[in-house]
Amino acid sequence: MPDFDVVVIGAGAAGLSVAAISAGLGLKVALIERGRMGGDCLNYGCVPSKALLAAGHAAAEARAAHRYGIRLPEPEIDWAGVRAHVQGAIARIAPTDSVERFTGLGVEVIQASACFTAPDRIEAGGRSLSFRRAVIAAGSSAVVPDLPGLDGVPWLTNETLFGLEEPPGHLIILGGGPIGLEMAQAHARLGCLVTVLEAAPRVAIREDPELVEGLRAALVADGVEFREGVKVTRVEQLEPNSKAAVAGVIAVLEDGSRIAGTHLLLAVGRAPRLAGLDLATAQVEAGPRGIVTGADLRSVSNKRVWAVGDIADPRGIGPRAFTHVASQHAGILVRSMLFRLPFTKVGYAALPRVTYTDPELAQIGLTEAEAREQGHEEVTVQRWTLAENDRAIAEARTEGMVKLVISRSGKLLGAGLLAPRAGEMAGMFGLMIDRGLPLSALAGLVLPYPTLAEAAKRAAGAHYTPKLLSPFTKRLIGLLKRLP
Repeated sequence: MPDFDVVVIGAGAAGLSVAAISAGLGLKVALIERGRMGGDCLNYGCVPSKALLAAGHAAAEARAAHRYGIRLPEPEIDWAGVRAHVQGAIARIAPTDSVERFTGLGVEVIQASACFTAPDRIEAGGRSLSFRRAVIAAGSSAVVPDLPGLDGVPWLTNETLFGLEEPPGHLIILGGGPIGLEMAQAHARLGCLVTVLEAAPRVAIREDPELVEGLRAALVADGVEFREGVKVTRVEQLEPNSKAAVAGVIAVLEDGSRIAGTHLLLAVGRAPRLAGLDLATAQVEAGPRGIVTGADLRSVSNKRVWAVGDIADPRGIGPRAFTHVASQHAGILVRSMLFRLPFTKVGYAALPRVTYTDPELAQIGLTEAEAREQGHEEVTVQRWTLAENDRAIAEARTEGMVKLVISRSGKLLGAGLLAPRAGEMAGMFGLMIDRGLPLSALAGLVLPYPTLAEAAKRAAGAHYTPKLLSPFTKRLIGLLKRLP
């Protein structure tokens, strides 16, 4: 008789959801976590980053209040107060993810490292635990690049950035993806010098270039300096001198340029946390991208084991490092592992992703380039700029647009948004794509006025305007007007 029905490794978003649901269904559950409950999202990612961004947005709003006829002095940044806000946000959410709460749910929480000692056995905290099912939800961590000189200089990742007791004087960020861009804007708005170094031809390389152009312009206006298409060949220690009162770091570029800063943030990607699990002993196949699973998130080599969240690498689909994907995985796993429902598969056709800058950049489904690459014929693109949206005009925030990618049959393939709080509109498009709703459903939707979401409706309506104003329609109206 196994010790546990389900053993979950990792108390991040995915692991906590699986543990809570499994225990709620009456199963005997163990949850193993070597670090802080809540994982990266609560402690080092989503929550602290959005809290820091909120502080930066408040400072930016104070500086821009003149656009409403309100004159305010330059905001004074109290870094200790900013840190208290960030840590306070974590503290308010932490009880939901706490040991006490999960113990109360009937989960046995083991605060230790875990490693497999057999295909059906895990060692943790000096105990050997046998299981019917194991769920690996160990997550991912920041990639530390093999960069000459890195071992001789101080550097930061998202796990250490929020612990700084003083604001960076000049923050150099390696990587222009979502984390790099969010932290660039937050620190720039809080009074820090910021330089983003990106090896790709442009920042946010996965996103629609038309929307990225607007986002980039907004960050430049905040004072962020971008160096795109550059390769950092090494880093060096910057010793204190008359110009630099504290030690720092120098990034040396391939062309010989030298960029000096006080702090270096590594934001070049994420890697699954596989080390220490001894997956080979468990006969669990894994690669550089994570644990190889089927579309049902079950290990392809050990049928007792499932993987969810950042560490899962479903065949033919690939990993996705988003907290909302972890929650999606948890739901799929419950249907697949606990209810044994067939044909339960993960899919990302309607997956939203958001860069939480200001304005936010959101993408749901396929970009225009992705749609064409995947062979969709006669793709139509409809745009509606915020300069034509009444709410945006009223708030003097007219930068951005809605961009819809539409199939020949009138189905929505993807939506790109650059707008304040664009992420709040993402669910509407995700529902449309997931349920296969025609674009006419959005065009006919009654939305409250005035809202930014009306830009989405107007973009959808513009798709039908040529047909509405066609010669045939005009002739039809000419005939109908004669009716009594």
